[in-house]
Order: sequence, then C-alpha cells, then structure tokens
Amino acid sequence: MCGRFSIIDDIDQICQRFNCPTVAFDYWPRYNVAPTQEVPVVMQGQNRRELKPMRWGLIPYWTGEGKKGKPLINARVESIGEKPSFKNSFRHRRCIIPCNGYFEWQKEPGGKLPYRIMQQGVELFGLAGLWDQWMDATGQEILSFAIITTEAAEAVRAIHQRMPYILSREQEKMWLEGTGNHDLLSLMQPVQDLASYRVSTLVNSPKNDTPAIIEKIQ
Repeated sequence: MCGRFSIIDDIDQICQRFNCPTVAFDYWPRYNVAPTQEVPVVMQGQNRRELKPMRWGLIPYWTGEGKKGKPLINARVESIGEKPSFKNSFRHRRCIIPCNGYFEWQKEPGGKLPYRIMQQGVELFGLAGLWDQWMDATGQEILSFAIITTEAAEAVRAIHQRMPYILSREQEKMWLEGTGNHDLLSLMQPVQDLASYRVSTLVNSPKNDTPAIIEKIQ
C-alpha cells in the first residue's frame, strides 16, 4: 500500500528530470501528500510528455459517483489488467508520479511507527501510476490517478509487505509509451535498492505538511 508520499522539488526541476516542457500551475513543495490532494503527474501527450495537476484517487471515467465515491488510491500490479476500474487506464492511460520518498507504517507492540522510504542514492524518482478523466453533467473535468503497488523489496519488507511500484529511469519511456498488456509488465522489474529511516508521527495527519515531516528521528 501507499498512503502518503512527498514531492518537494520545484516545477522546473520536475520538468527537467522527466523531460517535460516547463509549465505553470498552482503548486508548492509537498512533504505529506495525502489522498484526494492534487500533485503534478507526468503523462504521455500526443507528441511529447506533459506535466499535469491531478487528484490522488482515481475516478473511473464511467462512474456516476465522481468525487463522492471511495478514492482508488492504489492499484495492485497483479490485477490492473483485469479490474474494471483500472484495465482501461492500464491499456491507454499510464502515468508517472514524481516522488522524493513515500511513507509506510511498521506495526510494533506499542502501535504503528512511520518510516520514510526512498530509492537509494536518488533524490527524485518516479512511481508507476494510472490516470483517468472524469466529467460531471456540467462538463467539469477531473484528472485523477492511482499509484500502482507491488510486493515490497527485501530492504523494506519488515516495514510493510507492499510498496509503490518504483520505476527505474530506463523503464520510464517503456511505461509511458509501451503497449498496455501483461507483456509490458514481464519486461519490467520494480526498483529494489531502497533505504528507509524513522520519521515523526506528524506524518499521521494530512494537516501537517512541513519539512519536519521528513526529518530523521535518531
């Protein structure tokens, strides 16, 4: 599962890293992104990559519930090709979520302890995702996304059994432009080289969104 992450680079840095034209929209560094919030997401446009603000929690184009429905924040990689909410997006609307680190909680006798998890030695990396476009009766458009999850890498399995599907830089083009079928997944492998450290329980509340969220607890 992935229920929180951070993206603290500025727009220019994100665009440069993911080879997108520089854009301007309302964005600021986010230390504690939570479901239903909006963040920059990389998608494949007609002739080039684009960076778009999207809502976390995929809303399938065919649903009548819109924002009222339960946000689909994660999609298990094992079933994205079959589940009605995800299979169309897997074939035609894959995306990359820029990320500096994600958070997971380890169960302990005294409660759950939060950890920040990152790709080893990489400041800014990409999470595999799916996006969709939903429109209400008035024609208002909502772009939304879900983060794909997979079995946890050995380095972080003691914290949680699942993790977001982290793409290597070499896989990003294939993920955005490749044919959306199970053959695509057979050619890929999520990043395994991860590092983690304890953080404050400030991350437990989405109301907290400051640099203290990502500080290491000794």
